Amino acid sequence: MAGHTENTIVVAAPFDLVWDMTNDVAKWTDLFSEYAAVEILSREGETTTFRLTMHPDKDGKVWSWVSERTTDRAARTVRARRVETGPFQHMDIRWEYEEVPDGTLMRWAQDFAMKPEAPVDDEWMTGNINRNSAIQMKLIRDKVEQRARDGRSPETANR
Repeated sequence: MAGHTENTIVVAAPFDLVWDMTNDVAKWTDLFSEYAAVEILSREGETTTFRLTMHPDKDGKVWSWVSERTTDRAARTVRARRVETGPFQHMDIRWEYEEVPDGTLMRWAQDFAMKPEAPVDDEWMTGNINRNSAIQMKLIRDKVEQRARDGRSPETANR
């Protein structure tokens, strides 16, 4: 069995702002609550390779991995995969953006499989990803919508 999740949210902000903020990987610690650090390892064209480090879990364990992310603004899609898979056999992520009457629909789809020796199985991880994606998407929505209300561009917002 493999895991699959799909989560969506509508962000009441223009596509350009949603795209720019959610694809500025170097600033993900400001956007997501779960990441303690982001280290950009390389950039080649539209592909960024980076290390994500999470805040310690309830047992004090710090999880970290390397991912590769390729953006395609014209198609309004992002494809990502874990390069260092950790407990996953594979983890492939697709982000899609669509302009809708109320703003921008953002969709995250994740396809994965846990290694047999992983401490959790595909079913457990599916539930975990679905719960956490809802939390993170709401945080991102609120931050992007606040930026839209403030009228600040992503370039000037952190000054």
